Amino acid sequence: MSDPLAVIATFPGVQEAVDEARQSVDRLYRHRVLRRASPAVSTESSLRGARASAAIEGADFPLDALRRDEIHDPLVQGALRASAEMGRLGPTWRRAPRQVLARLHTVAAAGLAPEDALGRPRSEDDAPDPFGLGPAPDAKETAVRMDGLMDLLERPTKAPAIVLAAVVHAELAVLRPFGVVDGVVARSAERLTLVEYGLDPKSLVAVEVGHFELPYAEALRSYLSGTPEGVARWVQHCASAVSLGVRETTAICEAMQRG
Repeated sequence: MSDPLAVIATFPGVQEAVDEARQSVDRLYRHRVLRRASPAVSTESSLRGARASAAIEGADFPLDALRRDEIHDPLVQGALRASAEMGRLGPTWRRAPRQVLARLHTVAAAGLAPEDALGRPRSEDDAPDPFGLGPAPDAKETAVRMDGLMDLLERPTKAPAIVLAAVVHAELAVLRPFGVVDGVVARSAERLTLVEYGLDPKSLVAVEVGHFELPYAEALRSYLSGTPEGVARWVQHCASAVSLGVRETTAICEAMQRG
């Protein structure tokens, strides 16, 4: 199959969900505040995204406490570091995605994994299961599927960026290639994909907030089914997360406009 992502884009309900999400992003990019404050909005969106990503993993702290640098939980700090690192990793994502994933894991898992395991694929067959997805594929199968994922990222596709981002996110969350904070890495990789593949080039959309507000684990289990319906439900979930992320960023813009 020369373009499997394009096939996923034809599954029932996917195109409509993707179109709706794209239109919401287009509306956001027309907000008048972004003419003068786009970098500040992106920074605030990244902070809220990191908070939401950590909360999905169970480290749920108030945004104001993060803003005051009062939270020293290693998972939260890892999510913040991964969020900050994304701006530097974007140009490398298309040409060396494996290198980017290793770096994201290195900064996200610091303090949570042994130093010699940072950025390295797991060698153990077992991996934690924070979302009740069932056993992860063993290390050998994971390596094979990671090769396939890297191939998907490097080959041309006619599929929308949301479809590619959804598959990248789900594969990393399901495979758990590092064994620690794979969810944070997966959501960071999704956001990077939305940025670098053209949907959200200024990294304004707090898509992680959308995942936090939606039934995240349930949607991942749909993807795990491997059926067209299940995969479609996951992509629709990701499209809805984008739309909710736009709502969050619009609120940031409105607050800045009010001063």
